[in-house]
This record gives sequence, C-alpha cells and structure tokens, in this order.
Amino acid sequence: MSRSDLARMIDEARRMVVFTGAGISTESGIPDFRSPGGVWSKMKPIYFQEFVGDAAKRREAWTRTFSGTARWTGAAPNAGHHAVARLVAAGKARAVITQNVDNLHQDSGVPADKVIELHGNASYAMCLECEERHELAELKDSFLKAGEIPYCRRCGGLVKTAVISFGQSMPQEPMARAQQASLSCDLFLVLGSSLAVHPAAGFPLIAKRNGALLAIVNREPTELDPYADLVLHEEIGAVMTEVVAA
Repeated sequence: MSRSDLARMIDEARRMVVFTGAGISTESGIPDFRSPGGVWSKMKPIYFQEFVGDAAKRREAWTRTFSGTARWTGAAPNAGHHAVARLVAAGKARAVITQNVDNLHQDSGVPADKVIELHGNASYAMCLECEERHELAELKDSFLKAGEIPYCRRCGGLVKTAVISFGQSMPQEPMARAQQASLSCDLFLVLGSSLAVHPAAGFPLIAKRNGALLAIVNREPTELDPYADLVLHEEIGAVMTEVVAA
C-alpha cells in the first residue's frame, strides 16, 4: 500500500476518526515517554497515590512542571498536526482521539470539543475535588517564589496538572466519547501510536470490528498492523502533508 492509497481512503471516507499517539508529537521535539531513552527511562514517574499522599512528591511534581523537566508543553504544532486540523476543518474528520497531553491539536486549530483527550492535558491544572480549572501561569509565581504548593482557590482541595497519572482512573467521559466515535466511523486513522497502551489501544479494533477501514501510519510496526487495511512505516508529517491538501 502507498500514500496514494491512503489519500484515496481519506477522500472516500465520510465519518473519519483520527487517533494520535506520541509519534505525531516527536516531530515537534516532544519526547516519547515510554520508548527506550524516553522520559520514563530517565525519570521515575510519580504515581497518583504518591501525589495525593505525600507532600514531598507533590512538590517534586510541581518542580518538574515549572522547570520544564517533563517537556510536556511548550512545543509548536508540526506538519502532521496541521494536516489533521485541515481534515477537521473540512468536515472530513469528526473527532481526534489522542493519547497525548501536549495540547498541540488545539494549538494547530482543532476546536477543543473535537479533541478527545484520553490521558488528559498538561497545559493547565485541575482541582482533584471540585474540578475547578487553574491556569499554570496563575500558579507558577507563588510556587517558584514562595514555594507554595497549589491548592484550589474555590474549595481548598489538591490541585494537579490535568494529566492522567499512573495509577489514576481513566476519565469516563472521554473514554465514552472515544468509544462512540470508534463505533460510528467509517475510517479509523492511527498516527504515531505504538498501540501498546490499553485501554486506549482497543479503539482501533472496535472500529475495525464495526466495519470501518483501519489505516496506521507509524515509524515502527505495531501489534495491530496485521489487522489494518493500510500500514505505512513512515514519518507522519511528510505522509500527511502529501495526502491532505493544504
């Protein structure tokens, strides 16, 4: 199969869903967290239970956030993100399901209500009690200058970046939306995911078993390659720039 085959599949689709993983954002300089040499091989993740139960772990987590050590945010969208945004703007793609937390789909122009974030978002924080949203810029000065660990301005609860941490329950609403989008699509396009992290990796098969075509663009082979109608082991930005007209 070739890029022209992918272009044809996209052209013929009427209810397309795009599913993105770390591979679409590595081209923006954001590291792949789970691969050898990735962030988690150099820096131990802080589990949700540790954050909630240990003030020192909360301080360490916020230090990583404001020092940029985690490198979750601050990059610019690349050609792959912009191609996905064009698909959404044209009405071709109904939803973007993403495993990423970098906000780059929104930054590229995809409306927030079209982005289904399975693992949360690192560009803002939320209260763990009342879910009040807190902007990082509002919390940064008091932490860096006074060492104050953020607490909710509304209820006084613990505040944490809106990323879903290890050990934290998957968000029910995004998971339900992703399931519905997978069931209703006629083309499920995977961009830059190893499809090894569950339950998120189950959505391509849900779509496939419900009659959708499955296309995968990823530099390395994935576990679901044998089930796909098209597989391209290429760079996402180059592929998507060619198959999605500007």
